[in-house]
Amino acid sequence: MDWDLIEESWPVLVAAIPDTVALATSSLALGFVLAIGIAVLRLSENRIAWAFAYGYVYIFRSTPLLVQLFLIYYGSGQFRPFFEDMGLWVFLREPWFCAILALTLNTAAYTSEIIRGGIQSVPWGQLEAARACGMSGSLLFRRIVFPIAIRQALPGYGNEIILMVKATSLASTITLLEVTGEAKKIIAATWSPVEVFIIAGAIYLTINFIVTRAVLWTEIKLSPQLYRDRPSWFARLKGGVQGPVQAINDQVH
Repeated sequence: MDWDLIEESWPVLVAAIPDTVALATSSLALGFVLAIGIAVLRLSENRIAWAFAYGYVYIFRSTPLLVQLFLIYYGSGQFRPFFEDMGLWVFLREPWFCAILALTLNTAAYTSEIIRGGIQSVPWGQLEAARACGMSGSLLFRRIVFPIAIRQALPGYGNEIILMVKATSLASTITLLEVTGEAKKIIAATWSPVEVFIIAGAIYLTINFIVTRAVLWTEIKLSPQLYRDRPSWFARLKGGVQGPVQAINDQVH
């Protein structure tokens, strides 16, 4: 183990963290907005809208992200006159925007399914109660459906955030020097991949640890009743703590 190389490489890789975080946060934010629209289309009764959303989700979930990234970065050059006429070539010629576009389209497909599952998990009784109060469709979605769906979908979306943080490493294949890109640059000069990738792995591990803590904190804030005085899973498995269903059954008998 070359400790001198680790000492020299650490500051370089740490300095690339803002680029990795910027890629992940930009793609997640844009992808989340796009995912809401796709999820709504997936639940639409309009067959054309449903088919478009279904096709979008199927394509982006069934093909590798690396292939999507290459098609956007290298493939857009094949249609340069078309994109120049539309004024988009100024963005598509930059690897940074190509990476964000690929990550955004990919995470939107997965996130839309997470949101769709959350929407479908909203209890029917709450919808009927809201309609009985005279809520319109848009108000019902904004006040009842969407907040409950987000709480239900948050654990799954937390996994998607972690996956997107790791997926930013693919941006190094199109010349972006984020954490993995800088690691490859150092390895090319030193021929010492183990030490450098250990540092890169530790950086991704730290970022995702922060993400998991943030998601858990958000879950507790949105659903405090699920975490207040909650016995551990192992205690329930051993029978040392009664679950709510068992406690009710004991009271009945």
